[in-house]
Amino acid sequence: AVNTQERVLQFMLRVGGVVMLLATFAIFMPVSWMAASHEWLGLGEFPEAPLTDYLTRSISLLYAMHGGLLLILANDIRRYRPVLLYFGIVTIVGGVLLTGIDLHAGLPTYWILWEGPPIAVVGVVITWLVLRSASTDEASG
Repeated sequence: AVNTQERVLQFMLRVGGVVMLLATFAIFMPVSWMAASHEWLGLGEFPEAPLTDYLTRSISLLYAMHGGLLLILANDIRRYRPVLLYFGIVTIVGGVLLTGIDLHAGLPTYWILWEGPPIAVVGVVITWLVLRSASTDEASG
């Protein structure tokens, strides 16, 4: 039987997967929409250049691929527990590193606070749920 920690973890992974799959739209987004979004976010004028176009689209592709993987992992928590533990840990590290990157890049405070720290917290919760579900399994059988 699926335990409570596994159900919560499945829910988190599915929500995260669906949200990340939304990045698929940005792969095909017109540059004019990117520029408008950039300015709306208070980041100034969008630097239209081949590298900027490549980076925005390729990171969107990576987010979408990541989202698809989360949906697959959510289907069998026990089977993928080692991968999920790795994922939780690298999500913590990634959140901390993103905070540093955001600070270094001079992004606005709202961006810094709403990107790296929440990602790190999600990683802590995922790691805790994976470890907790494993200990629940061992205790029950």
